[in-house]
Amino acid sequence: MIEEFTNPCRNLVKMGLIRKNTRKSSMRFFLVFFVILFGFYYGAYGKDSLDIEMKLKALNKPALKTIKSQDGDIIDCIDIYKQHAFDHPALKNHKIQMKPSMEFEAKTTTIQNNRFDEQITSQIWTKSGDCPDGTIPVRRVSREDIRRASSPSRFGRKPHRTYSFLDNALQHKGNFNITTENVKHPRPMFISEAVLIALGFNYLGAKSDINVWNPPRIEAKDYSTAQIWLLGGLSDTFESIEAGWAVNPSVFGDSRTRLFIYWTSDGYDQTGCFNLLCAGFVQTSTKFALGAAIDPVSRISQKQYYFTASIMLDVKTGNWWLTCANNVIGYWPGSLFSYLKHSATAVQWGGEVHSPNVRKKPHTTTSMGSGRRAADLWEKACYHTNIRIKDNSLFIKYPKYLSEYSDEEYCYSTNLHRETYMSEPHFYFGGPGQNSLCP
Repeated sequence: MIEEFTNPCRNLVKMGLIRKNTRKSSMRFFLVFFVILFGFYYGAYGKDSLDIEMKLKALNKPALKTIKSQDGDIIDCIDIYKQHAFDHPALKNHKIQMKPSMEFEAKTTTIQNNRFDEQITSQIWTKSGDCPDGTIPVRRVSREDIRRASSPSRFGRKPHRTYSFLDNALQHKGNFNITTENVKHPRPMFISEAVLIALGFNYLGAKSDINVWNPPRIEAKDYSTAQIWLLGGLSDTFESIEAGWAVNPSVFGDSRTRLFIYWTSDGYDQTGCFNLLCAGFVQTSTKFALGAAIDPVSRISQKQYYFTASIMLDVKTGNWWLTCANNVIGYWPGSLFSYLKHSATAVQWGGEVHSPNVRKKPHTTTSMGSGRRAADLWEKACYHTNIRIKDNSLFIKYPKYLSEYSDEEYCYSTNLHRETYMSEPHFYFGGPGQNSLCP
């Protein structure tokens, strides 16, 4: 680039328009001009571009194999020992654990399930190829993905929030049946939840079958999820690990339903992210790509699809293991956390809508779950079923104490429903967002 600025000077000398003895001063002029121009460009445009390039380099590791998915995603097969997780300072000397050191499903209690829904066993990208042993599939991030974020440093991150009931859970140090009053103050400005909550002091895991839908309306700057949360710590600096499905146009650039995870150790303030968009989660599976699209999805009054999501603590290592659709995906290392290193104090099942227009008029039109109200039940509303927790008894069992909560019951509702005394409870949740009752 410097050559481009100095060449005109040489040409002017050849043409006799600049004397040779002024050549050095002219070159100095052009160099000073270049420095000023570069400084102006960098100050106005270059920093964000440089930050984006650095972010892309950190996220998109060299691939041993690349797969072009039918839906347009690019999946890179990354060396498992060179994945982004190991860029985290706490994992500098981490030795990867290829499988849990204990059997999580050895002790379980079951309730009869009267439904015949089908579990999803693969993602769209697997129709175009697979990743070899010793690698993990990672969805490639594009410049456009990062440009949609408020800044490269906030790409794939949730805004800071609080969970006020966590302080109550710590004070009671045991099963605690919460009320609406101790959940709702204070609530986050941009998030609306419809959830089933279990509070305790020693949850070592949780699971459920999550009904998969593609919500009918998602505004461009919003996102909608169906998920499990395991929470610990204090209300404003809580720790969380999460898994489920999400539609998130601001991160992925479309309205497809995608498998996602999330974690934070400080209330979404400076730590954690969706999927593998920051260092932390250690993936071991070659079968599922976090952030990749799920297909098929459920449809109103038609066949219903789900996947089983399980998050369990390996008490020998302090690592939290994630299993989806009977595939072990990987783990959150215990070294990322303080409270969650030992147990969780709360579990949530349900959904979340993030939007600058929740609890406002006009309300966002972004829907949760299927877009139908919880009272519409099976084949119409989204659900969690086979809801289980694991505590110090080491049994995987239906929670003893449960409470339903919705931030905006006329926008997104809940319904813990059991058809008969012997049937498996279904927790239905969701709604249309803006409607006649939620203007």
